[in-house]
Amino acid sequence: MSRIGKKAIPVPAGVKVTLADHTVKTSGPKGELTWRYPDEIAVEYDSAANEIRISPASNAPQAGALHGLTRALIANMVIGVAQGYQKKLEIYGTGYGCKLQGDKLLLNCGYMGRGVDAEGKPREAQFSIRVPAGLKVTVEVPQARGENEPAKMSIDGADKQKVGQFAAEIRAIRPPEPYKGKGIRYAGEHVRRKQGKAFASGGG
Repeated sequence: MSRIGKKAIPVPAGVKVTLADHTVKTSGPKGELTWRYPDEIAVEYDSAANEIRISPASNAPQAGALHGLTRALIANMVIGVAQGYQKKLEIYGTGYGCKLQGDKLLLNCGYMGRGVDAEGKPREAQFSIRVPAGLKVTVEVPQARGENEPAKMSIDGADKQKVGQFAAEIRAIRPPEPYKGKGIRYAGEHVRRKQGKAFASGGG
């Protein structure tokens, strides 16, 4: 039996848990999440103790393998609707920046040209990305200044996987390069730097 799976999941005040047909539903201040857990797993909600308990439904190896995973995913759901999750991104590079336009995130991150849209009008940004439902993007600093003052944004949501996936997709558009560090990175991310080529002047 998984050591992680055996731990009960405490349910904080303000979070509601519903179990039905192998589906767990959590709702709280930050939103609502629903997930169908595997048939090999049994989930029980003790409303008196305000905790969720996870156990294998059989002795099958598959049940043991899914025990800890199921517990972790349901715990993430509880934390997500209670507190939410956040990823912060920074964009380094002169002229690089980001802004919101309705439900779209507009990015400029150093690629040549912006092109035109379907109507032949100049695009406002090199990339236009629709923000997924359930996520909130906040632009804190819209424009990078020089190499040391990045543009900044944050991604918030109740679904940990969705927040992390969207942040990874944005970062993948322009990962930080190793010479000057230009590009999109997670806040606090260390970028290993390389030394540029040194050109020696030839003697006469």
